[in-house]
Amino acid sequence: MDVIEAMETCSAARYLKPDPVPQDLIERVIYAATRASSPGNSQEWDFIVVRNPETKRKIRDLLAPRFKAMAVGLPTTGRAPSKMIAGAMHLAETINEAPAIIFVCGPVAYPPNQPLEQFVWSALYPAAQNLIVAARSLGLGTTFTTFHMFMESEIRDLLGIPQEIKLGVMIPIGWPQNDFVKVKRKPISSVIHWDKWSD
Repeated sequence: MDVIEAMETCSAARYLKPDPVPQDLIERVIYAATRASSPGNSQEWDFIVVRNPETKRKIRDLLAPRFKAMAVGLPTTGRAPSKMIAGAMHLAETINEAPAIIFVCGPVAYPPNQPLEQFVWSALYPAAQNLIVAARSLGLGTTFTTFHMFMESEIRDLLGIPQEIKLGVMIPIGWPQNDFVKVKRKPISSVIHWDKWSD
């Protein structure tokens, strides 16, 4: 699959089948993730792949009530339409049924002489984007989430993540229940500024 086609059809897959994903495919998308750029080629990223059913159930039990409470206050028009909220709620309530949940994380380690937190995000987010595009090219569905923010201390305890490791993205991965569709984005004419900022 052409990489642009993968990108433009990499819609969030919030409805996943419980069918297992072979380990070699998970390793393949993580391989793609580690092809991403990182500050000074530091490659300071780690990937926790959660497949254990009991661990996934505990994640669901932590997440679902907290996300539901937060979702009550979200607007149902504009950038957070009701369909998107319903999909996110479904994912939160059934995330344990995803074959795997991948946490993209890493330490604050760059530059070596005076590490700054902003540099870890500039490594973790490109890696996560590579991962979800690679998954799409293999027919796998993913969703780029920050669900872990609702329960970070509990996630750390559950997965044994040291405090110095920053949690960047939480990505459920599996075979999608629905067909991939083209993502809806603004026209590039509304976001390009040639040579200088312009209204």
